[in-house]
Amino acid sequence: MLLTRRELPVLIVNLLYIPVFTTIALRELNFEFVLYVGVVLLVGTLVIWKQRKVKFDLTILWGLTLWGLLHMAGGNIQVGDDVLYGLQLIPVVLRYDQFVHAFGFGTAALVCYHLLQPYLQKDVERWTVFVLVMLMGSGLGAINEIIEFIAVKTIKDTHVGGYDNTLWDLIFNLIGGVFAVGWLTIRKRRSRRRNANQRKGP
Repeated sequence: MLLTRRELPVLIVNLLYIPVFTTIALRELNFEFVLYVGVVLLVGTLVIWKQRKVKFDLTILWGLTLWGLLHMAGGNIQVGDDVLYGLQLIPVVLRYDQFVHAFGFGTAALVCYHLLQPYLQKDVERWTVFVLVMLMGSGLGAINEIIEFIAVKTIKDTHVGGYDNTLWDLIFNLIGGVFAVGWLTIRKRRSRRRNANQRKGP
């Protein structure tokens, strides 16, 4: 079986939102997001195919699912004269687009860490690994900017934005990686405390 019972709700949520936003994108002739649907489907297929081998935990699976949902909503839901991606969540400081970049590529950094673990030696400095994972997440974010560049060059009327938008995207990709490293650090400390308490016994 490709997915366990605990993982099936993740699949169900994906099977619900992807057709909905694909239909919206096709109805609005939003070919930019038809392209992104293809990317989401490709990633989802790879995860399902390799899940029994790589064993992503539920945190990563739900993170990837929420990322896809936020991304599809951002480009297809209209808010005023713009799409949701243009919404200013916190004046001057944070737009919806930037939040999704931070969340998404923070999740990507967690994916990188998970995939790296089988190849890591036990005596490798943890912070060295965390910095590398943060940079790997940012590298995946850079690949995303290349995809957006292709969309701009091949599809009319995209919502990608210009050079300024690209640099903000890269900055928030890095911020997402920093938060991912912080989360990994907290999880490692909790795990060590839990193991220490178990060794002490009642």
